[in-house]
Amino acid sequence: MISVVTRKHFVRVGLSACCAVVLSGCMYRFTSSVPENLRTIAVPVFENNSGFPEIDAIATQYTLREIQREGTFQIRSVDSAALKVLGRVLKSDLYPIAYDRNYEGRANEYRYTLTVEVTLVERSTGKVLINAVPISANTTFLARDDMLTGAQDAYYRLSKEVGRSIVDLLLGYWAE
Repeated sequence: MISVVTRKHFVRVGLSACCAVVLSGCMYRFTSSVPENLRTIAVPVFENNSGFPEIDAIATQYTLREIQREGTFQIRSVDSAALKVLGRVLKSDLYPIAYDRNYEGRANEYRYTLTVEVTLVERSTGKVLINAVPISANTTFLARDDMLTGAQDAYYRLSKEVGRSIVDLLLGYWAE
């Protein structure tokens, strides 16, 4: 049987440990490290040098979605934003990775790689904060009977991944 003194000791140690955990949690910051005056952002439609139609608009759209989802920045027009993200789709490559056994030389699965170059500019001063950083994403898709539809479906997966990487890059600029 545990004595009264030992029980009190366990209670004190337990309370002390709980207080230490709670108080150490109070030291965590829930705010962003991005300065308040730089929390508005504009993302004009990316430039497209890939030769694949519409990938620029889709990549821009998903970048805006990821910025909005993350919540640090408020999306504004180019004229009223503190920061401007300039994107350029550099290349969009398809590589066959599996072939149909029934039709010699006909690919039925492809790897699709998208590379976007990102620049972040402080609009009021023109100062370049992030200069031409390449971001790549890749996925695979089955061509089956319609390669174009498979590639277009892959656009969305690639663009979402690129958008997340761009947001990580932006926030990482101010990381402590």
